[in-house]
Amino acid sequence: MNKVIDGFLYADFLVEVARRNPNNTRFLETILETQRLYKKGLIQRARFPRLFAAGNSERRIYDAKNSTRLPGNKARFEGDKAVSDLVINNAYDFHGEVRQFLLDIENRKSIDDNGMPLIGTVHYGKNYNNAFWNSAQMTYGDGDGEIFQTFVLDDVVGHEMHHGVTEHTSGLEYSGQSGALNEHFSDVGGVLVRQYKLKLPADKDSWLVGPGLFMPEINGRALRDMLNPGTAYDDKKIGKDPQPAHMKDLYTGWGDNGGVHINSGIPNKAFATFAQAVGGNAWERPFAIWYATNCGDNRVSSNADFNAFALKTLENCRKLDKELVDALRGAWAGVGVEVK
Repeated sequence: MNKVIDGFLYADFLVEVARRNPNNTRFLETILETQRLYKKGLIQRARFPRLFAAGNSERRIYDAKNSTRLPGNKARFEGDKAVSDLVINNAYDFHGEVRQFLLDIENRKSIDDNGMPLIGTVHYGKNYNNAFWNSAQMTYGDGDGEIFQTFVLDDVVGHEMHHGVTEHTSGLEYSGQSGALNEHFSDVGGVLVRQYKLKLPADKDSWLVGPGLFMPEINGRALRDMLNPGTAYDDKKIGKDPQPAHMKDLYTGWGDNGGVHINSGIPNKAFATFAQAVGGNAWERPFAIWYATNCGDNRVSSNADFNAFALKTLENCRKLDKELVDALRGAWAGVGVEVK
């Protein structure tokens, strides 16, 4: 399997959008630019010790000014006053919200648990249709203004930064079911950052990943719907949400690194269903089990499949909150993952 590097929007999705919009070249250009930028941006710790040095999780937002140079010009650093650019201010605020969630809920000092700075570059490229974490920083395009209106969204920032958390903990391999679990944990993290900020209990949130991503003319609520996989969008310009909600519909093809974004709908639904069954705040009892499973001492191996992950959630549930075992088992059974 040839691994394709993705941002928040995955390459297969962008190819489909490009096919449906032949007069808009930005989608294929975004795929090529994402590959180039990852190769350029994967920074080795030994070569740049100061960038990865222990710190105070400070925010550093840069402005690429529509160039392809990283990190760009200093825009707003920790403690600086708000500027006139709303995108810069939103990135600064959302980086702070993720930092607070990591500290309050995950007891982590930044992504690496060692205080690494939360770096972000906005206004990358011209109409660049993506956002991503590259092991060193976040990068955000502005979108093309026809289909995508912004990538600086709280749950997008939370999603991508949780790829960094997984990178520093279980290291779930980015292909097949382990890759889908990697994407799943980032969806959970991104959505819970929003829920925590707004103090939304599990039964009050939309469980959408990326609401506000699409232009108003597009028939799409978000990129994914954790509670109802496969229903997030359906529009002639972008196609139909391909996510399955049950193992009987598991995608088994070679695309999307073996379905890492597609099949994440299955564990997504399990977590959202479990959280609603538990009630209250999803970032408390339900997420404590998920965090222990992906990041704690009793965590999954890097090549875990759905069944291994589900079994580990049950082990951690028995240790942390045994009265929730039946609800947890029921949530997994509801998506076709039978665990004992």
